[in-house]
Amino acid sequence: MEIEYRKNKDFSEKELQELFLSVEWDSGNYPEKLKIALKNSRMVYAAYDDGKLVGLINSLSDGIMTVYFHYLLVKPEYQGQGIGKKLVDLMLAEYADFARKAIIAYDREVEFYKKCGFEVGEDKSPMFVTYLKT
Repeated sequence: MEIEYRKNKDFSEKELQELFLSVEWDSGNYPEKLKIALKNSRMVYAAYDDGKLVGLINSLSDGIMTVYFHYLLVKPEYQGQGIGKKLVDLMLAEYADFARKAIIAYDREVEFYKKCGFEVGEDKSPMFVTYLKT
């Protein structure tokens, strides 16, 4: 298996739905919105196995100082193979000169992101208004 990484914002609703639901993210129930969200993202890196979408990461940014990595997901059968780490590394390289690189990590993901160079913020709490199930 050789994973191919490439910048891409053009996904089908079906492949996005399959990817997002594979990790049980409620946003997978809104594939038409996901397609638009990714197209509107500043940048998206996708991971493919023989042409099949197996992971992606996207960024939202002001273009000069701050970047936020919103989605990072890898199909369960591909997890633990370094794909997520490679996707993060690609994004960190793209935004190396930015002063602030941010991500919101669920508690179960904190150790992974620490390995990618992120630190838990002191005296900071992520806050949300959402209709998505967490």
